[in-house]
Order: sequence, then C-alpha cells, then structure tokens
Amino acid sequence: MSVVWNYFQVSPSDFKLAICNDCKALVMRGGTKASSFNTSNLISHLRMKHSERYAAFVEQNNEKKQQGQGAQKKNTQLMLKESTEKKQKYNKDHPRAKAINQKIMECIALDNQPFSIVQDARFTKLVEFLEPRFAMPNRKYFSDVCLPELYNVVYSHVEKLIADALSISFTTDVWSSSVSHVSMLSMTAQWLDEDFELKKCVLHSQKCRGSHTAEAITCAFEGMFEMWKIPKESVHVVVRVNARNMAKATSEFGVPSLPCMAHTLQLAVNEGALSQHSIADALAMLRTQAAYVCTLKRFLFFHFTSSLKHCL
Repeated sequence: MSVVWNYFQVSPSDFKLAICNDCKALVMRGGTKASSFNTSNLISHLRMKHSERYAAFVEQNNEKKQQGQGAQKKNTQLMLKESTEKKQKYNKDHPRAKAINQKIMECIALDNQPFSIVQDARFTKLVEFLEPRFAMPNRKYFSDVCLPELYNVVYSHVEKLIADALSISFTTDVWSSSVSHVSMLSMTAQWLDEDFELKKCVLHSQKCRGSHTAEAITCAFEGMFEMWKIPKESVHVVVRVNARNMAKATSEFGVPSLPCMAHTLQLAVNEGALSQHSIADALAMLRTQAAYVCTLKRFLFFHFTSSLKHCL
C-alpha cells in the first residue's frame, strides 16, 4: 500500500474520491473503475497544496523503497546460499550421511551382501538419485567404521538380553571349510525371557587355528564366556557333536553337555550303510562320476569364456 494513504482516506460516499486529511478536499483517484485507480492525483495534491506533507511523504516513500530493496537482496542471498548448499555433498559426520551409511551397512549385514556393493555403478546411481548430496564412501570405510559401529549396537542389545536370562542353553561345533581351509568355532545361545518367549542368537564365531585339541577349545570357551560375562552357573546345557575333543573340552571347562541327537543318528546310519559292500561300492562309483562331471563342467565353462573373450 502506498505511503500517500497516510495523508488521505477513501470517501465513504463515493469510492472514486479521496479526502485530504488536512484540507478535507476531494481528490479524484484516477478513474471510474477500481482497476484504473492510482495515486498520481493524490501525490500532486500534496505537492501543490501541502509542501511540508509532500516532503514527509517523499522521505517515507524512499525509506520504504530502501527497505524493500534490502529485503529483496536478503532473499536473493538466502536463495543463492540455499542453492549452493543443495549442491554441496554431505561430509561423513553429517547426521543425514551417517543415517544413510547405517542403513547401507544394515543392508550389507542382513542381506549377506559383499562390501563391494558400494562400488557397483547401479547401486551408487540409485543412492545418488535418492539423495544427491550423499557421497558414497569406499568399502574400507564400511568395513572399518560402519561395521564396528553396528556390531557395538547389536552387542549392547544382546548383552542386555542375556544379562536378564536366568538359564541359557548353548550349541557349539567346529566347522571346517573344504574350499578355504578355514575352521570356525561357533556358539549359539537359546533362552526364555520373562514372557516365556524363546530367544536365540549366534553369540560368537571365531577362527580355530592350529590343532583342534580339547585344551585349545577349552581356552576358546573361556574367552567367549568372559567376553559376554556369562557365569558358568547360568549354563543349563551345552549341546555338542560326538567328537571326543568337544566332549573333553566341555568337561574340562566345567559345564554340563550332551551330544547332538541328530549327529548321533547320522553317525549310526552312516556306519550301518557303509558296512554294506554294495552301498559302499555304489557311493564310490557315484563320487567318481560326480568328480568327472565337475571336471567336465569346468572345462566347458573355461572354453566358453575364452571363446566369448575372443568374440568381444
């Protein structure tokens, strides 16, 4: 609204006229329709009839223009600042970046994805489309920073659950891989919570280096129980395989244990079946044929890939 209306008011009897606050003169507003109204006649009236009022009007009008220009400049600066910020990438400590890293780490852990997924072109394009300001870290950042952070969160949660359990049952075994020649000693826990709901989780899994003696396994048990702060008194039973080293290890560790029923049954069936010469001979033939098929598949695959490389 123009500053000139500080010195005029609309005529109550005719909206086409304005009344001067000083001399009460009627001044035309510039037409017969509201769309054609202006303030030129009002300003001219002040300039010709009231010089002091006109000078005050000019000063007030200039101040209003300066304020408007200042606000416009400020808005322009804010818009430029916001536009620049939107183009800048988040740093690794930004809350939004940390939240996205956490979700990606959960995806890798829960879906059994490799760390190399963060370097896949389509995956990085997808994340960039969803959040253009996010800069994808390398795989080492996820393995060295994000994974330990997620581990600490899960560890604290499981530790609290176990601390409230009065009695816990365990299963353990040493698993050996025929591919990578790595042996793993694992331990899972099962217990009932206050609502009588079954809880279970894999507490520990570590490389079992050297000979799998009872002494080595006992030492590993001590480390696991000490890490999770589980007293031996709260152990209900440890279900293990029938191997002598596992039986001796649980005995030396001082916890009750039982052999796995499924493993015992499998050993009985296996020994009974292999004692029959016809079955043993048939299995030997099948193993030979399986080895031949695997070798043939590898040869064909190698030949196909080599031919494909030459074609490309």
